[in-house]
Amino acid sequence: MAEHVASVTWPRDAHGYGGFSGIELAADGGNFIAISDRGGITRGRLHRNAEGIITVIEAEPVRMLRGTDGAVLPRDQRDAEGLAVDATGRILISFEGVHRVLRYNSYGSAAVALPRHPDFKTFPANGSLEALAIDGAGNIWTLPEESEDPRGFPVYRLRGGEWMQPFHIPRVGRFLPVGADFGPDGRFYLLERDFRLLGGFASRVRRFDISGDRITGGEVLLQSRFGQHDNLEGIAVWQDPLGGIRLTMISDDNFFPLQRTELVEYRVSS
Repeated sequence: MAEHVASVTWPRDAHGYGGFSGIELAADGGNFIAISDRGGITRGRLHRNAEGIITVIEAEPVRMLRGTDGAVLPRDQRDAEGLAVDATGRILISFEGVHRVLRYNSYGSAAVALPRHPDFKTFPANGSLEALAIDGAGNIWTLPEESEDPRGFPVYRLRGGEWMQPFHIPRVGRFLPVGADFGPDGRFYLLERDFRLLGGFASRVRRFDISGDRITGGEVLLQSRFGQHDNLEGIAVWQDPLGGIRLTMISDDNFFPLQRTELVEYRVSS
């Protein structure tokens, strides 16, 4: 249901960093914001040809994220994983290690701490708030990467300053959630990842409908082969000039020389 459009490597010497774990795009698929799991943030523009394929990635130098006191986040509090931007341009980031969501009212500003659900303190250090998304009503959604609950992965919604846990997303196979976004169609897109030592990474995107406290659907839009793409962790969903839904994903190179920062795009055909 999703057709591969292109994969573009973003060389390390071009961005000067690594570990990218989240990406958000403007409605036209041009301007972007990306975060790193070592507490970095950058913004720039994706230049495209007439077919909409990325030709040049232009970005500002990476900045370090700041805490609520305006100082650079301590090293043990920098594991930024999920990224979302609300309708007013405020930046929301979810973190592992210290499980929380911070809001940045402008690019480069000090953080504002959002409330925490009591469940957050029970999450494993390296398996918590990987995915973050904002719906059309401004509600914030997140879920952990790991869950031992037989119902699947618990999903949390922040509305009116209060977290609720309305439903679970069923686990299917070995894939784990690593990124999420609401598309221009109002549907919820979930990026998942699997890994095999001798095969590399595989990625999957499922699409859901959320209505009130219910979630339905879950059709698989794409499932890559092991090793087909690098470690895709962030996803942005937007509409291209022809009216198609585009899935733009970014990989985390883990600061490892044999991996790469890759931008991968698919077009949803139905």
